[in-house]
Amino acid sequence: MTNVILVDTLDQELGQAEKLLAHQTGQLHRAVSVIVFNDKSEILLQQRAMEKYHSPGKWSNTCCTHPEPGQSTADAAAVRLQFEMGITADLQFAFSFIYQVQLDKGLIEHEFDHVFLGRFSGDAMPNSAEVMDWRWFSLAQLDSEMQSNPDHFTYWLKVMWPKIYNNGTALLN
Repeated sequence: MTNVILVDTLDQELGQAEKLLAHQTGQLHRAVSVIVFNDKSEILLQQRAMEKYHSPGKWSNTCCTHPEPGQSTADAAAVRLQFEMGITADLQFAFSFIYQVQLDKGLIEHEFDHVFLGRFSGDAMPNSAEVMDWRWFSLAQLDSEMQSNPDHFTYWLKVMWPKIYNNGTALLN
């Protein structure tokens, strides 16, 4: 059983809840998203494994997770990047945002998401239990694909995308 950190809208800790219960009841909790770029300014996305308990098969940011109680967001980001994608990168905090959405299977994502950016050039070595596929996207290509096929992407990626890429300008670390 994994616990998430419940927070208020200022990211102040309120307690803990079991992860699935937090997603069933829509409690606001802390999350981490990682975006990795290569030396060509392409973005590394993963396609979530079909075994994931929500949003299976959707394309998403490089990786994401929930920090464990007592774990910093920066540590959670680095650990999860290695666990999901088999890579390491120097990660820098970029921004945070709150979102809430009704997902498949009656689940509710309500997260205070901390976004970290990093650089890595090479091939990912993803964990097949977490990742079905991965791909480097040019920013313009991803922007076009997200507009033409929005259902192929996770909700949280679509929410953070305008902060990462807007009118041809990218937020790169």
